[in-house]
Amino acid sequence: MALLVLVTVLLAGGAVARTAGPAPAAVLWALADGVTLVPATTRVLADLKARRYGADVLAVLALGGTLAVGEFLAGAIIAVMVATGRVLESAAQRRAGRDLSALLERAPSRAHVRRGDDVVTTPITRVRPGDRVVVLPGEVVPVDGTLVRAGTFDESALTGEAVPVFRAPAEPVRSGVVNAGAAVDLTATATAADSTYAGVVELARQAAAASAPVARLADRVATWFLPAALLVAAFAWVASGDPGRAVAVLVTATPCPLLLAVPIAVTGGMSRASRSGVVVKGGAALELLGRVTTLVMDKTGTVTEGRPEVVDVACAPGTSAEEALAHAAAVERYSPHVLAGAVLRAAERARVRPLPAESVTEVPGQGASGLVDGRTVEVGRPPADEGLPPWARAAARRARLDLAGVVWVRRGGEPLAALFVRDRIRSDAARTMRRLRSAGVRRVVLLTGDRVDNATEVAGMLGIDEVHADATPADKIAHVREVRSEGVTAMVGDGINDAPALAAADVGVALGSRGSTAAAQAADAVILDDRIDRLADAVETARRARRLAVQSAAIGTLASLLAMLAAAGGLLVPVVGAVVQEGIDLIVIANALRALTGPARRPPAEADRLLHRFAREHDDLIQVRAMVRRAADALADGVGPGTDALLRDTYRLLTDRLLPHEHAEDTTLYPALAGLLGGSEGTLTMSRGHAEIERLVRRLGRHLAESPNAVHPDQVDDLRATLYGLDAILTLHFAQEEEAYFTLATTEPDDTQRR
Repeated sequence: MALLVLVTVLLAGGAVARTAGPAPAAVLWALADGVTLVPATTRVLADLKARRYGADVLAVLALGGTLAVGEFLAGAIIAVMVATGRVLESAAQRRAGRDLSALLERAPSRAHVRRGDDVVTTPITRVRPGDRVVVLPGEVVPVDGTLVRAGTFDESALTGEAVPVFRAPAEPVRSGVVNAGAAVDLTATATAADSTYAGVVELARQAAAASAPVARLADRVATWFLPAALLVAAFAWVASGDPGRAVAVLVTATPCPLLLAVPIAVTGGMSRASRSGVVVKGGAALELLGRVTTLVMDKTGTVTEGRPEVVDVACAPGTSAEEALAHAAAVERYSPHVLAGAVLRAAERARVRPLPAESVTEVPGQGASGLVDGRTVEVGRPPADEGLPPWARAAARRARLDLAGVVWVRRGGEPLAALFVRDRIRSDAARTMRRLRSAGVRRVVLLTGDRVDNATEVAGMLGIDEVHADATPADKIAHVREVRSEGVTAMVGDGINDAPALAAADVGVALGSRGSTAAAQAADAVILDDRIDRLADAVETARRARRLAVQSAAIGTLASLLAMLAAAGGLLVPVVGAVVQEGIDLIVIANALRALTGPARRPPAEADRLLHRFAREHDDLIQVRAMVRRAADALADGVGPGTDALLRDTYRLLTDRLLPHEHAEDTTLYPALAGLLGGSEGTLTMSRGHAEIERLVRRLGRHLAESPNAVHPDQVDDLRATLYGLDAILTLHFAQEEEAYFTLATTEPDDTQRR
């Protein structure tokens, strides 16, 4: 800024001094030229020493040429132009730096730790896993941990979303988020150095410390533009015998579109990416991300949620899912096993309180057991297939067909229920795949250490082109190197075993919220929250930034070439050429600054509120949907008082809870989304699904009305067809809404409320 002020004052002072004669003005303008030439020459010499040359050379030649031939006014104008460009570049960098430095400024240095009955304030470097940490209102969570009791947190610094997020007891909380509610206690699960925020801060430091990004594109253009400009200047000089024409050519060739527009566009893209929740380490990484044609993805924790969840419950005759979950949770709440967490979350979603349990023990690899209401309850591995009752054999077969794990619940040695467990595909994964395809990614590869059947199932659901399963870290590196030969390749992963492959790819992208520190450090870009659709945001932002950079460079270069030819023909004197070049620069720099902005993807506030509301209602309706399947299954053994009661309870819940939900979506949510989806046609198929759901519920009601006292045996086949059809439509319809609509919300539904 000081240089710009100085050369502007000298240019204006020369204009005033011109009234007193040409000599004073020439001195001031020459001084403006000289003070700009010195730092520009220093930069060029440093580049040449590093055995590279770029567009800066022309600026130095133009400044030096105007001094040599006495075109001091033209030199002063060029000096203002170069200094202005440097200020614009610095401003763009500062804007990107502000977005990234928010992470650095908020890094906590001290933590409150419970020591007995006291709370002691200590440096966070002394916090160890297992310590009980107190986070006061408004404070930044200092280390990763699990909540002792529920809390509300502002995660905007990491995710870019302003909506506070509710976290339930025992749920993990990342360091770096702000306590937006009352004081909470958490149990530290990592030291400060090993916590999520430490890795993110290190990435932010790298990004903030990086020099002005991307000269790569500019220098590629400069490799031919610089010789072309010198040849035209030499030809003009030789042909006319006037060195002034050569200077005029160099003046109009001053490459501010290359020097400034390209770095500004890429820096703006980095800034926008950081506001979208993706930290990109440098301009080179952003440029490569904008050219990606092949995407290699890990499965577990990347396109799936990375933890098992109970997706359904099959029960023994006469046992409800709520009863089964209450018994399972009674034992599992004392277990540290990852499947125990899945059982407890399922019970919480079903609003089931665990029963009291005594004498709980756990056998590694087998499961946990304890006394519940005086009877032994066992939760864990399946019993031997021999002697299983028919319902349990059917449940085991269903699990095999669905590629699901099973947590068996036994009471008194007899199977009570089978809990089906899967690592669910992220709700935003399918939409992300479609957006990446639209952005230009032609090939998507799933590269995972998981089994072939699981990987193939996930790939089929998401439309992924290739699957490579049972891959070791060495296999992943080899495959990434292989696909790199076919185009610019990005690797996306979250685990320690992904770190080598991330480093081997042209661009490595790590999920940083629950991923490993090793993956984040090996990657070129890190997604700060737990949404895979940030990957599509980053690719779209990178492509737009690169497109604007190329566009700006092309427009500026073409205009400069035309001006050079005009100057070579004597149509532009150096002063006029400098003014023309200034106009070209302003146009292309303004175009490059568009990279700081982009199309808004957030829904309007009212639509966002409705999306969250109906996402919660989907969670509340899980048990209603499960009853449809259970009622259909119960009819396999014929009709009886218990089955008849289950049918009527199911119908009552469908009419009292499900149908009002569907009607409210049609009348409130879908109209609110019409603008975001391009009109009411975007929700037409969903409305048709509502009509079919309502038709089947009415059909079920007519069945029950025909037999007000008890269902007749001759109704069983049609009732089962009706219920299974309704279950299938509800499963598909809910999945479509969650994938197509609910992922548009500013934040995902809370994990504890997810299905």
